[in-house]
Amino acid sequence: MLYRRISEELERFRVSKERKALLVTGARQVGKTTSIEALGKEYRSFVRINFIEKPAAAALFEGATSARELLLRISAVADGELIPGQTLIFLDEVQRCPEIVTAIKFLVEEGSYQYILSGSLLGVELRDIRSVPVGYMDVLEMYPLDFEEFLLANGVARSVIEAVRDCFEHRRPVDAVIHEKLMELFRLYLIVGGMPAVVDKYVRTYNLREVVREQQSIVAAYKRDIGQYDPDNKLYLEEILALIPSELNSKNKRFILKNLNENRRFSRFENSFIWLKDAGVAWPVFCAAEPRAPLLLSRSTNLFKLFMNDVGLLASMYMGDIQIRILNREKDINFGAVYENAVAQELKAHGFELFYFNSKKQGELDFMIENDAEVLPIEVKSGKDYTRHAALSQVMGNADYAIPEAFVLHNGNVERAGRITYLPVYMTMFLWKKRLPDDMIYRIDLSGLTERV
Repeated sequence: MLYRRISEELERFRVSKERKALLVTGARQVGKTTSIEALGKEYRSFVRINFIEKPAAAALFEGATSARELLLRISAVADGELIPGQTLIFLDEVQRCPEIVTAIKFLVEEGSYQYILSGSLLGVELRDIRSVPVGYMDVLEMYPLDFEEFLLANGVARSVIEAVRDCFEHRRPVDAVIHEKLMELFRLYLIVGGMPAVVDKYVRTYNLREVVREQQSIVAAYKRDIGQYDPDNKLYLEEILALIPSELNSKNKRFILKNLNENRRFSRFENSFIWLKDAGVAWPVFCAAEPRAPLLLSRSTNLFKLFMNDVGLLASMYMGDIQIRILNREKDINFGAVYENAVAQELKAHGFELFYFNSKKQGELDFMIENDAEVLPIEVKSGKDYTRHAALSQVMGNADYAIPEAFVLHNGNVERAGRITYLPVYMTMFLWKKRLPDDMIYRIDLSGLTERV
């Protein structure tokens, strides 16, 4: 079974003393069900109710008014024994039974069992899920395998990854042999991507034709979802999806609406872009007018790049044998498009909100993220002229921005030039948004303010 980092989050949920349910969201086929079923093996009893496989089960939850009534109905359709304190109840494909999402409050309060909910297209079907029910359910989003998970799936030792992490943290070059091997694996990742079924197919067969077939079946499933869940905008959605590779391959990589329809305004297509984002199929990266924190304040809602949720799926959507051409490093391919998609995918999975910067005077930066309340510019270079970056140099030279550091991700090893650090593109795997600590105890000394006894 493939190692997934989310298993550590799921284990924290299992041992937590908090009375909360957990909703696991994410695009179709990112491995939600497999990871939850693996967690279920840690319980004495694991009960799964799938509302697609058992459509009649959804009706059982309509009109229930108490936890006792809900549990009675769950026991009627459950495929296992309900043992208080030792059972995980997995409610799958809950988009077919939205009533259970609202009712989870009563089940959590009752306290006899733990509950995990999941399903496909939850961002589309349950857009207000993060506000219902407040205080009774946490949300955990799942993504395709990131590059570190991909390395582990291909047998790279954790000790090697930790040695490279040490190089990243101390800004020193990686051993030349290890660097070349990791670059070779990164190019393979551009082709295979991180969809679990695709990665599993590769590590079992090493056959890129089988990989592409698996990827194309996932893209076909996305298109079926489009037709099933948003028939009114089906044509627009499919056209947008089909245009992502060519738009990323264009000079500025920005999504140009006139390539869809010369006479349509952004507002006509806006819902389609939102649908793709909420479905987890594609991610818009919006333009920020200034490289200042918080970036959200200067975001432009109608200027954006659109990236696929998985770089392997993107590669499978290009015409011709791009997989072999990537491995052969052919010069007539715009590697920048797939490199940027891989970086966007990694940063998104690691908790960052992504922006890019564009100015007529200063030029364009590929990505900007906020790290430790500071703006971190990131340029992605797939060629040999990685030290040529006029826009980045201007931004870093602007004292008004006071940006402490910038990264250029490229094919070479670690270098430093002033406040610009050149990193191998695979080191994106070490960029993570910092999490708040589990405990933040802060007490004010009130001596002199309290009444004396």
